[in-house]
Amino acid sequence: MTQISQTNNNPRLHLNRIGQGRHFLQIPGPTNVPDRVLRAMDFPTIDHRGPEFQQLGLRLLNAIKPVFGTKNPVIIYPTSGTGAWEAAMVNVLSPGDVVLMSETGQFATLWKNLALNLQLKPQFIEGDWRHGANANDIEAHLVKDTNHSIKAVCVVHNETSTGVTTDIAAVRAAIDAAKHPALLMVDTISGLGSIEFKHDEWGIDITISGSQKGLMLPPGLGFNAVSDKAILASQHSTMPNAFWRWDDIIAANKNGFWPSTPATNLLYGLVEALDMLNEEGLEHVFARHQRHAEATRRAVRAWGLVV
Repeated sequence: MTQISQTNNNPRLHLNRIGQGRHFLQIPGPTNVPDRVLRAMDFPTIDHRGPEFQQLGLRLLNAIKPVFGTKNPVIIYPTSGTGAWEAAMVNVLSPGDVVLMSETGQFATLWKNLALNLQLKPQFIEGDWRHGANANDIEAHLVKDTNHSIKAVCVVHNETSTGVTTDIAAVRAAIDAAKHPALLMVDTISGLGSIEFKHDEWGIDITISGSQKGLMLPPGLGFNAVSDKAILASQHSTMPNAFWRWDDIIAANKNGFWPSTPATNLLYGLVEALDMLNEEGLEHVFARHQRHAEATRRAVRAWGLVV
């Protein structure tokens, strides 16, 4: 349990492990971090402008792309998933823009609230928190938007608070069927590294994720995978931004660096986590999660509860 001790009049937070054994986190996320990842982070921080870091950066920025299913840039921030949401929006949208969003759970609702704080105008398709985003409803809204005032469609791939998953390929098909130019933004914070994800194949413009779920890391890294269309849109955004600017980061990343201070030790851990995913094989990782999910559903049914 967490306790406060007093040493030389300075409060110090520590974990009292006496009689407790190893702490095992049992919440939807953050998830438990494997020992291999913990040990990978347990090294001195190196100069993030030096040649050793450059080698790390180049390796990492290439290795992360297959997990997203993309050949395009994946931008890594020292932030949470919420920061990655904000980064996505401030790079491609402008104050007053309309965004179409689907209610699939608590995090979809929080994303809508963030949009409001950024002076965007969300159209929120109500849901029951038991189903993913409805592609037919999204298509109907887009068909009615003959002036193309909707600039982005925002959906959560896997909703942390409920576990429901949205068929992203169906959402892309709905946008295409409506012949609408809106960007497709997808939150896969609790899906990436656990469920099959295809940024390029599914025609996603911005994928948003975080480090603390399927990537097996502590909180602290946020991700934006971006399409060519999204990069082009970022050139026309009038939303104030500085730290989140994609163009600065993409330019520095080409040489293995970041324009500001990166979370170096978390990047050590990310390299190890990617090695673990590749050693098992992503298809085997996804199959394992599917087996565990089905086992859970069968147990719930056996207990007479509602799935």
